[in-house]
Amino acid sequence: MRGWWQELAGLVLPVDCAGCGAVRVLVCDDCRGALGGAAAGPVRPSPRPEGLPVVRAAAVYEGAVRAVLLAHKERGALPLARVLGGALAAAVLTAVPGSGPGEVALVPVPSARRQVRARGHDPARRIALAAAGRLRRAGVPARVAPVLGLRRAVADQTELGARQRRENLAGALAVRRDGVRLTRGARIVLVDDVVTTGATLAEAARAVRAAGLVAGEAHGAPGAGPGGVLRAAVVAAPADSFVRAPRAVAR
Repeated sequence: MRGWWQELAGLVLPVDCAGCGAVRVLVCDDCRGALGGAAAGPVRPSPRPEGLPVVRAAAVYEGAVRAVLLAHKERGALPLARVLGGALAAAVLTAVPGSGPGEVALVPVPSARRQVRARGHDPARRIALAAAGRLRRAGVPARVAPVLGLRRAVADQTELGARQRRENLAGALAVRRDGVRLTRGARIVLVDDVVTTGATLAEAARAVRAAGLVAGEAHGAPGAGPGGVLRAAVVAAPADSFVRAPRAVAR
C-alpha cells in the first residue's frame, strides 16, 4: 500500500528539489546535472575487498547527489528513480560499451525483506529498472535480472566498518534457481545505488561466480565471451574512492 500512494503523491503534489530544496521542482537543473554522469569513472574502495570486480560510479556521494539518493531510498520519493536510473545507466555505459556483443543483464544487489517492508520498495531494483529503460532507449539491449537473494539474515550495516561488513555478508547471497537461464548469453553488471567499502558488491560477485553465471570466472579468473568479465556499476561513491579525480559538475 505504501509504495503506490507515495508514488502518486510525488507525481501530483507540489514538491521541492530533493537535492537542494529549490521550490516546486522534483530535481532542479543543477542537481540533475550532478547526476548526469559527467563525473562517471572507475572507483576502488580502500582496502579493496577480495573478489570485487571493476566498479564504475556516475557521481560523487556528497551534497545534492547524497540528498537525492537518501530521499529515494529512505523517504520513499519514488519518482526520483527516473533521474537516478539515468545516472546508473551512465555508469553502466562506461563499464560495458554499447557496441559489445549480447544483452546487458543488470543484476541488482537485493535488500533484506525487512528493509523492503520498512521502506515500501527495493531501491536498487527500482533504480535498475529505470536504468534498463534508459539504456534501451539509447540503443543498448538491457534488462534487469533479479537473480540474487539473501539466504540468511544479516545485520544492519549502517554502523559497521569495512571488516565487519565483510564478515556480516560472507556467504549471505546466493543465485536463485533460475539465475543461469535469466542471464544466459548476457554481459552481467552488478548494480547498486552506492558503494562504500565494496563488501556488498564483492559478496554479490562471489555468489554470481560460484553459480557459474560468468563464463571463466567461477573462481575469480578472468573469462571470455559475452558474459566473460564481471562488472559493477553504481550511482555514486565517495570522492576518495575514485581512481581519478572526477571532473567538476554543477551543483
